[in-house]
Amino acid sequence: MPNSNAKLRCNNRGGQEAGRRELVSRSLQSAQHCLEDQDFGTAYAHYLLVLNLAPELKSSVKETFQFTLFKWAEELDSLARIQDLFNCYEQALELYPNDEVICNSMGEHLFRMGFRDEAAGYFHKAVKLNPDFADAKENFYRVANWLVERWHFIMLNDTKRNLTYLKAIENAVQSGCKSVLDIGTGTGILSMFAKKAGASFVYACELSKTMYELACDVVAANNMEREIKLLHLKSLDLEIPKHIPERVSLVVTETVDAGLFGEGIVESLIHAWEHLLLQPK
Repeated sequence: MPNSNAKLRCNNRGGQEAGRRELVSRSLQSAQHCLEDQDFGTAYAHYLLVLNLAPELKSSVKETFQFTLFKWAEELDSLARIQDLFNCYEQALELYPNDEVICNSMGEHLFRMGFRDEAAGYFHKAVKLNPDFADAKENFYRVANWLVERWHFIMLNDTKRNLTYLKAIENAVQSGCKSVLDIGTGTGILSMFAKKAGASFVYACELSKTMYELACDVVAANNMEREIKLLHLKSLDLEIPKHIPERVSLVVTETVDAGLFGEGIVESLIHAWEHLLLQPK
């Protein structure tokens, strides 16, 4: 009797596998027919079914799946079915999370719709996945020109100004300020100054996703990614101990131009003083 049950289970598994293969084969044929008829939406649905049933086929159908996705996305865009378009890309990236071509295409749609910060994130990921991907690099630099204010470059090349900041931070750290919070870190330069000055703990927050990712790259390039905690947050949203373990002894910020009021830096500094900065005894 046990042998009979085992044989039955084996037959069931064999039947299920045969059924799966048959469904995959028919779905692939249907997808191909739909592509020939330029019915990209239905073809896309068939490929989703195939890839979920037979993930081992991901490599062999990848290029055709990408073509189908992009054609269907164009139709959805023309019909202003924006949420459906984004849903398709989310599904595609679940199947191919490290596909630079899909990431770049998603970024292009976001950029055209005005979501430049989000687009930059996808372009940046595409470049990270494939540094030689020319289209993604061009797209990332193009959107970065929209998002990175020109005064960042002026400040970074202002040697006198940077040395003044460096000296002030060194003096503060050497006088006992061992934990530092950098509000609106930008490229991360003040955070790196603090760490080089000997601060034990350095935290930095940045609201802009593009600048946050740029700061991550800059900090990593200087081998400080394990020593500086970067947070993609507005300073007003920082919480103890959720984001930083305790109050810090020094707050630094570079926002001292006309953005002083427009960027809400006054409120940020008040918040830091009341909630994040150690109070003098």
